[in-house]
Amino acid sequence: MTSLLLLNGAVVGGIVAACIIFGVLIIGLWMSIRIVPQGSAIIVQRLGKYKRTLETGFNMILPILDRTLPPITLKEQVLDFRPSDVITKDNVKMLIDTIVFAQVVDPKLYTYGIERPMMAIENLTATTLRNILGELDLDGTLTSRDIVNAKMREIIDLATDPWGIKVSRVELKNILPPATIQESMEKQMRAERERREAILRAEGEKRSSILIAEGEKESALLRADARKLATIAEAEGQAQAIERILKAKPDAAYLTLQGFEAVKAMADGQATKIIVPSSLANVSTMFTTMGEMLGTTEKPKSTATPKRKK
Repeated sequence: MTSLLLLNGAVVGGIVAACIIFGVLIIGLWMSIRIVPQGSAIIVQRLGKYKRTLETGFNMILPILDRTLPPITLKEQVLDFRPSDVITKDNVKMLIDTIVFAQVVDPKLYTYGIERPMMAIENLTATTLRNILGELDLDGTLTSRDIVNAKMREIIDLATDPWGIKVSRVELKNILPPATIQESMEKQMRAERERREAILRAEGEKRSSILIAEGEKESALLRADARKLATIAEAEGQAQAIERILKAKPDAAYLTLQGFEAVKAMADGQATKIIVPSSLANVSTMFTTMGEMLGTTEKPKSTATPKRKK
């Protein structure tokens, strides 16, 4: 009976031990599994020393010897720092708000390169901004944002390279000069707008005057051309009218000749009376001229008495 009890106790103890060992193995396996999400990385330390970097996905570690640090995001981060006091070359004090776009590219350097990297980037950004704007005046600061951004990105990216951080962009978010400077700038901008408005108005009036003058010139030329064409057309019409009148109405010589022919016809007839017009001399003269031209007139015979022969 006693041996049976001992055997049962040994069996129970073995089962309990097996359950404990199995539970320890399950817990150890559970502790050794690490799931790394996308866009993150985990640093593994073995006995306080850097061992390796866990990549995205399923990973295994030694539960007792290895220890993992908090996950490090590999996504690009937007670092919006508080405004910094900056004094320009012409002794103008203003506040500038800066934004830095940074990304962790080496988790190991990011972990062991510097203590509190983001604070280090903020201080580095402020000092770099003061150094760059200290060489520019107020106008240069306001008009050279792209140049300032490029210089700051280059300097900060070079300084953060040993920290495993890549700086892709640096932007000056806000530039806040003193109130007196802002008021002066507003007055200057208002004066500039008024000057541009006056210039545009003057140019518009000048252009309008030029267009009006060109219109009057073209109108005068068109009126002159119209008058010239009207005069030419009137003269041509008068010439054509005269030409038609001359063709339709016979001249004086023709009328005189016709009158003489009528007189001659009356003389050859049986009429007992002949009425001779008062302008017969002119008619005979014209007849003589026309006869000479035509060769049909005869010289009148001499009425003198011929001399007798002795």
